[in-house]
Amino acid sequence: MIIWISSYPKSGNTWVRSFLSAYYYSKDGNFNFELLSNIKQFPSKDFSRRKVLSVDDASKNWLVAQKEIVSKKKIFFLKTHNIYGAYKGNKFTTPEFSIGQIYIVRDPRNVISSLMNHYSIGEKEALDMICSPYRNLKDKNDVEDYSSYSFISSWANNYKSWKNSDIKNKLLVKYEDLETDTEQSFIKIIKFTNNLINNSSDVDKNKIKKSIENTNFETLKKKEKIEGFAEAILDEQGNKKTFFNLGKNNNYKKLLNISTTNKLEKIFNKEMKELSYI
Repeated sequence: MIIWISSYPKSGNTWVRSFLSAYYYSKDGNFNFELLSNIKQFPSKDFSRRKVLSVDDASKNWLVAQKEIVSKKKIFFLKTHNIYGAYKGNKFTTPEFSIGQIYIVRDPRNVISSLMNHYSIGEKEALDMICSPYRNLKDKNDVEDYSSYSFISSWANNYKSWKNSDIKNKLLVKYEDLETDTEQSFIKIIKFTNNLINNSSDVDKNKIKKSIENTNFETLKKKEKIEGFAEAILDEQGNKKTFFNLGKNNNYKKLLNISTTNKLEKIFNKEMKELSYI
């Protein structure tokens, strides 16, 4: 069965994924980027036996690939930015394959600046991206292959789709809580996932602390600088963009025009109030 780690892009998915990798797939909470291979992105080439030729073809492969995953009769964590929904009747996932979900949400005003760096786009383009109900992601290096195609929609639609999913076991995690109350937030995540995987062991608080220490932003940023990070994308010149960029310095009040924040607060007013962002 699958436990989804889902989010809109640049919302803390990699942080949570790194922590879970350190906690569940290392002996002592030490972390290296290779551990992330235990929690792969879906959809991706890793789950496609052939070249996927179109969006229609990609959507038809979603449940086919997941059926093969769950046939292994193990619990798999999978990362995704896809919305919880369907394309032309082809569902992204179902409770038949999904034992639970962790959804990470982040203040869209701070998501914007991260999008700008990650995708090498300006403020207006990032605003258009986060508000577009038709937005998708695809690996630019695979022009003719849609194996990595993800339909992310807008920030609000992405959040609402997972919030209202019919998956029974759901945990909502706010990025801001991960920053301000890191240990308790990750303890909450481990208790949730332990329950899903029928792990009756007590939470290993020493390993929690070690995993947090080894996956905090500054540590990951230093590791990326020294080792590189395979998941960082290329800029227009073909150079790797810094993945771990701003961290706690990502403050929309200092980085965005007031007109941009006003538009976000108007467009996403309902969801931002619901999440106590405004």
